[in-house]
Amino acid sequence: MDVNIEASWKKALKPEFNKTYFQQLATFLKMEKIQGKTIYPPGSLIFNAFSLTHFEDVQVVLLGQDPYHGDGQAHGLCFSVPEGITPPPSLMNIFKEIESDIGVAMPPRYGNLTSWAKQGVLLLNAFLTVRANEPASHAKSGWENFTNSVISTISDQKEGVVFLLWGKFAQEKQALIDETKHFVLKAAHPSPFSADKGFFGCKHFSKTNEILIKQGKLPIDWKLA
Repeated sequence: MDVNIEASWKKALKPEFNKTYFQQLATFLKMEKIQGKTIYPPGSLIFNAFSLTHFEDVQVVLLGQDPYHGDGQAHGLCFSVPEGITPPPSLMNIFKEIESDIGVAMPPRYGNLTSWAKQGVLLLNAFLTVRANEPASHAKSGWENFTNSVISTISDQKEGVVFLLWGKFAQEKQALIDETKHFVLKAAHPSPFSADKGFFGCKHFSKTNEILIKQGKLPIDWKLA
């Protein structure tokens, strides 16, 4: 199967595309389409995170779980929504923490995080697709094998990357990261159900930039349009 993924990632992840699980994943997605299921994000945006953040440019990895499952919300970047879509509650809490942490006012009705992705923040969901209105419906389809490999490949082939692991699910990925050469920042998930249990006050945005600057790298401009 020919995979429409950006060239640097295609090279870095080449072994994955011929593995049995990936072939089964491709078959699963085709069957969903044949059966008339509505899948988010649209096919052209499934690998959007990789298109916007090339392998050699990855400075930060922010890990989400599932794409948004509402109409028009998912566009292939975790926590992000396209222009014209109201930011969901978790994203609003992320904005609140940014304002508290670094004093940057975030837009109340704009939740497109593409500018972060273009600065080297890989906005990676563990599952890259979802059935409309059915959260976690593609959780056992094979995507996690693929995205685990993405995390492991970054860990193995790069140095000094900051991994932001928010919530129990993301923190289970810590085992894939070599902490002798990378940085892991953990906090509660920004969901309204858990944000006050350790996400608010985590200061991950200023801490990330401090780590990057110490390595001689450019800090992330977290401000949005």
